[in-house]
Amino acid sequence: MKPVVALVGRPNVGKSTLFNRLTKSRDAIVADFAGLTRDRHYGNGRLGQHEFIVIDTGGFEPDATSGIYKEMAKQTRQAVAEADVVIFVVDARGGLSAQDHEIANYLRRLGKPCVLTANKAEGMREGAQLVEFYELGLGEVVPVSAAHGQGIRSLIELALEPLHLPEPSEEADGDAGVIKLAVAGRPNVGKSTLINTWLGEERLVAFDMPGTTRDAISVPFERSGQRFELIDTAGLRRKGRVFEAIEKFSVVKTLQAIESANVVLLLLDATQGVTDQDAHIAGYVLESGRAVVLAVNKWDAVDDYGRQMVQRSIETRLAFLKFAAVHHISAVKRQGLGPLWASIIQAHKSATCKMSTPVLTRLLLEAVQFQSPKRTGMFRPKLRYAHQGGMNPPVIVIHGNSLEHVTEAYKRFLEGRFRAEFNLVGTPLRIEMKTSQNPYADKVAS
Repeated sequence: MKPVVALVGRPNVGKSTLFNRLTKSRDAIVADFAGLTRDRHYGNGRLGQHEFIVIDTGGFEPDATSGIYKEMAKQTRQAVAEADVVIFVVDARGGLSAQDHEIANYLRRLGKPCVLTANKAEGMREGAQLVEFYELGLGEVVPVSAAHGQGIRSLIELALEPLHLPEPSEEADGDAGVIKLAVAGRPNVGKSTLINTWLGEERLVAFDMPGTTRDAISVPFERSGQRFELIDTAGLRRKGRVFEAIEKFSVVKTLQAIESANVVLLLLDATQGVTDQDAHIAGYVLESGRAVVLAVNKWDAVDDYGRQMVQRSIETRLAFLKFAAVHHISAVKRQGLGPLWASIIQAHKSATCKMSTPVLTRLLLEAVQFQSPKRTGMFRPKLRYAHQGGMNPPVIVIHGNSLEHVTEAYKRFLEGRFRAEFNLVGTPLRIEMKTSQNPYADKVAS
């Protein structure tokens, strides 16, 4: 699973700017205003082949006893609890403060790996103006400038060093032949009950109360000679309904489990239909590029009218997952579970499908001959050849000229042709366009 890095510090030291720099995004609001960030904010970062999750936190006041600062401190403590390593951010220009000492004392008591970094250090002489931060007793001070991108790579290398991350190839070899199946969904839709039914024992706590499962539980399983790793995740609620700190801790574990899985089984509740939160989880699964199978649990508990309404809500609210198989099951009564396994294996097979360049190119040219892309102004895109650019999810790279004018509708048309040829069911398919460059464009006529 991806390691988790938490950014901690007093208000207005540049944590959100550093967060945006690490995630290469603008997800965190940045302004010269103390206390702007209040809740935790999650993002994905990458260092070489290693990916990690970054948590941005609000200004930390460990001794706050009331008001919004108490709630912000609770959020920060939770971020530190779920992190593998903490980056403590101080202000190189503002100097050391009593609040920095309080935060340092809190982090030292925890004993968690911690890296001390002095932000806003652009143009400063190393060592001379940073020596006072050694009083915090957290070891070496790493000078960075989040706004200008200086020292960021060295900082994250130092932060990930204590975790001894394996090379991605080593991790993949160790899991060869095992399909990681994450069971995700809202609280109380029957995820733990379903896994217990598969295993034939009460392996997981199943109780009629939302939020029973707090962490992502992994269980090995074998069926018809195929090995699986079943991952029972905590139910994801809407942000406004996540109250308990221990339940907030489970969110990051669920997101990690989805991203580390090969296939995600998205479980819906037939008695409640498709909710906004179901669509939110489905969107995250799609964004992660995971293969997905939809299962509507408690199908035996609704009448014909209710079944029609559920079917209609799936077609409308989850239209972006129309490539996924849909099954109607009852985990308690063991109904509909056999065909579910066939779809899970098919989804994994589709996600790892190998597509040869000659076949892809033939399909592309046949599609163009059947229906040419729309002309834009003076240009009509010319699609020349295609090849596979990745797996899980499958990526098809198309080369040609003026491909930036290819419409989304035409991409969907091509996707349909590719899916039909290779029988791709249950997996997203990404199409990338690469326009050829004129090799003489930069040449100056002699």
